[in-house]
Amino acid sequence: MPEEKQPLSLSPPSSLEHHRQGGEGQEGDISLSSSIDAVLRFFKNVGISEDVPEGAQINDYLSHLIRSFLKVDRIERGRITCILTPSPPLLNYYGSLHGGVVACVAELIAIACARTVSAPENKELFLGELATSYLSTAGRNVEVEVVGSVVRRGRNVIVVSVEFRIKETGKLVYTGRATFYNMPVSNL
Repeated sequence: MPEEKQPLSLSPPSSLEHHRQGGEGQEGDISLSSSIDAVLRFFKNVGISEDVPEGAQINDYLSHLIRSFLKVDRIERGRITCILTPSPPLLNYYGSLHGGVVACVAELIAIACARTVSAPENKELFLGELATSYLSTAGRNVEVEVVGSVVRRGRNVIVVSVEFRIKETGKLVYTGRATFYNMPVSNL
């Protein structure tokens, strides 16, 4: 029978309490204890273990939210340009665009871009790899131009590159690369 998962606790495990009380350990255990306390405070500050708001408990809620902040600028064969304006729901604890949002947008743009060069009626795309590099940050209300372009198109594979640049300065802040495999659609 599988073991039940325990909810995340914001109190330190008993073994850590043992170290705090002078139990066996090495010099420097006090810094371990203070480090653990700092991590627990951080988790509490960012809302670990808080309930999810009622309206957010629907299927694909996050994708719907992210897509609402993405505006299509231009669509060409093998290339798509969109504008993303980071607003509070898309920001992380530090006030910059959340890394998960970057990866989600990279995937959305890459899929759409791959669709511009594949025939959807006879091929289904399977995402085999998505790599994202976080080079800098994009803050609140800073327009980010997201450009997806097909790097390689073969009979069974499509590779798409996605670049995120600050629209005003052209500064590259994030990059992504997605590899799609063409799968024949089943005739079932």
